[in-house]
Amino acid sequence: MSSLNEEEVSLPQEPPSRNEMSRRQFLTYTLGGATAFMGAGVILPMVRFAVDPILQKKGEGQFIKVAEASKITEEPQEFTFELPQQDGWYASTAMLTAWIRKDANGDIYALSPICKHLGCTVGWNNNKAYPDEYHCPCHGARYTKQGRQLAVAAKPLDQYTTKIDGGWVYLGEIIPNTVSAKEA
Repeated sequence: MSSLNEEEVSLPQEPPSRNEMSRRQFLTYTLGGATAFMGAGVILPMVRFAVDPILQKKGEGQFIKVAEASKITEEPQEFTFELPQQDGWYASTAMLTAWIRKDANGDIYALSPICKHLGCTVGWNNNKAYPDEYHCPCHGARYTKQGRQLAVAAKPLDQYTTKIDGGWVYLGEIIPNTVSAKEA
């Protein structure tokens, strides 16, 4: 009996100095890792979906074949055309309109029909009080044949970039009007 007590006394009182992981630490690391993995699995696809349009390569502006160049007169003519477009993830076809004419030098240009006042659609010679002008039926904005503003609107009508190829008129992107500046 006394020998047993002596042995107990001789044992060290501290636990062994190994770097063991406690049960609580093991569960914390395991659950934290699993939660981080599942969170990344949910968040990463959403981040990829959100930035995908930014990562897409933008193409050059395209020209759309609209009308035969021989049929363009000095009187503005209305032409409609389709433009395939990609808006983020949504592909669609837009119907656009242009007023196309040629000037005294034979240069062909096209104006956008969107009024610069509030975005209504202008028409040519649609108001008998103001002949030979573009007129906006919404608020009475008026424009010259070259698109320069006469009343209500603060800016001239925008114009399309044009290209003549193979006897056809091609229209590109919409830019600020440069034709009306020549008129003034």
